[in-house]
Amino acid sequence: MSINESHGSPKPPSMRTPLGRVRSLGSSHSGTTDFWRQRITAVAMTLLIVPVIVVVLMLLGRNQAGAAQILGSLPIAIILLLFIVASAWHMKIGMQVVIEDYIHNEKLKLASVMANNFFSVAVALASIYAILKLSSGV
Repeated sequence: MSINESHGSPKPPSMRTPLGRVRSLGSSHSGTTDFWRQRITAVAMTLLIVPVIVVVLMLLGRNQAGAAQILGSLPIAIILLLFIVASAWHMKIGMQVVIEDYIHNEKLKLASVMANNFFSVAVALASIYAILKLSSGV
């Protein structure tokens, strides 16, 4: 047992595996990457929410031709697409954390993470398709 020189007390045994200590990863095998990605997507959504609300207010009461005219603007389409990507990614990470923390059956956890990934990608792709279709006027 090693002695901690600053306090003179024995160091408690580590609960981490040797490989985990070498890679500096937690039990989820992703370290703080997901934590920072979720914070970055939250900041992106915070910055984009005001322009998105303005665009939605501009779309109220418009027919498809009017919506296509507004969404046909490249900056507006880009703002909406960025917001969709940030939101879907943020949702995926957040749900994955909940799944990993609260589902203890490994098979159910794997199936839930896979379903979460599929759902997040499906929502993002459907939203992106809708924005692109409306902005192209087709």
